Amino acid sequence: MAAALFSSDGADVIQRVLSPPELSDLALADAALDDVYDIQRTVDFLKEKAAKKVALQFPDNLLACSITIARRLEEATGAKTYILGDTSYGSCCVDEVAAEHVGADALVHYGWACLSPCRRLPVTYVFGRKAVSADLCTEAFRNLFPERDAVVVVFSDVVYDYILGDLETRLSAAYPRVVFCKLCWLEVAPAAGEVYKFGRKFSPDLSLWPDGYSIFYVGGEGATLSNLLLTWPRCTFYSFNPATNESRREGVHVNRALMKRFYLIEKARDAQVVGILVGTLGVSDYLSALSHLKSLIHRAGKKSYLLSMGKLNPAKLANFPEIDIFVLVACPENSLLDSSDFYRPIITPDEMEVACNPAREWGGQCITDFRELLPGGPAHVTFPEINPEDAERTDVSLITGELRSLRFSSAVEETSEEAPSMTLVQRNSNTTVAELGAAAFFLSSRSWQGLDKALGETPVVKAVEGRRGIAIAYEDEVSS
Repeated sequence: MAAALFSSDGADVIQRVLSPPELSDLALADAALDDVYDIQRTVDFLKEKAAKKVALQFPDNLLACSITIARRLEEATGAKTYILGDTSYGSCCVDEVAAEHVGADALVHYGWACLSPCRRLPVTYVFGRKAVSADLCTEAFRNLFPERDAVVVVFSDVVYDYILGDLETRLSAAYPRVVFCKLCWLEVAPAAGEVYKFGRKFSPDLSLWPDGYSIFYVGGEGATLSNLLLTWPRCTFYSFNPATNESRREGVHVNRALMKRFYLIEKARDAQVVGILVGTLGVSDYLSALSHLKSLIHRAGKKSYLLSMGKLNPAKLANFPEIDIFVLVACPENSLLDSSDFYRPIITPDEMEVACNPAREWGGQCITDFRELLPGGPAHVTFPEINPEDAERTDVSLITGELRSLRFSSAVEETSEEAPSMTLVQRNSNTTVAELGAAAFFLSSRSWQGLDKALGETPVVKAVEGRRGIAIAYEDEVSS
């Protein structure tokens, strides 16, 4: 067994305090561990794929049991396992890039997952099983829905998915119109009358879906529930939290959250320079989404810059003060990032579409799966042809109250290899500056533009031995 730990932020790793595993009963008896982590099903999967090298992806809170699981799998399959920790982006996404570093033939993802489709490697998921009382969950459902003809779709967090079969057995006879979701991480075309969303499939009455349905969610607060609430804001949501055994109606703050998203759309309309953040390297079609956004932003008369920096934090993005707003291309459960602590707002591709495409209107809901916006997707809206006389328009910013100029173009940005490049102009014999480009103009106006290289002005000297020790007590310092 080998360990391949990839970190995007060394300082963060040094300062990190690992809390006890979220599933506190990980120090389980062998039989219980085999059951919770589906050892036999995983073995069957690896044998089916004839995998010789296997990447085991664990979130930080499950690393405590990773070695035991890896040894079990190696003994049962003869494959060599590699433990992946501290993934490049969100731990809910499959880190295929890290797996390819060790030449893995298959990948097993453990813990919470967004179930976004990926295409490079055979993947299976092991969610673990958090404790839940089927009796209390059933009782909560019956109290929330006393009418037997209630029209409900039942969702759950992935760690409680194992209980839905039992709930269906208990409730289906008394509630014939209740629909239960099933996990489906293999990307397949939905059958007639079937809905496929966020790695789950279910078969509602399409004449009533979605506004005519209530949604019952088994799980606590988190990215999954927030994603569902903002995707179907007109549905009535109820939840049962197995950690507290409490049930309640959700959605009290949905309207406020939607208004905040609309505010960010207005910020995007005001922006002139956009930073496109790469938030995934594993979700299928992410390259098409990046290309689509670059074209969209160009047609809206704005400048864009593509940035890939691993896990995001305010300090990283503060290095780009010339950028007015960022758009994050990530999996659905990492797209709705709270950017209140960041120097500039961070929005979703859908919100950038609403801001840039004059044919697209705000629908009062969030589309967090960027693949739906691509050509052929259910939410795709073609950028309209723009007449030359209508290319320049003005409207009023709802944030500043001032007039803003909009310069639309129906032409896709293209580069020609034959035409000479005019983007750089020589300033002196040693340096060049960008003649075109918002970032270059911003840099030229700053009082500090980085360290001066002083090329040719610094004499060449032999290397000398430096100081030893730590900053507060170098070995050659004389104490006062």
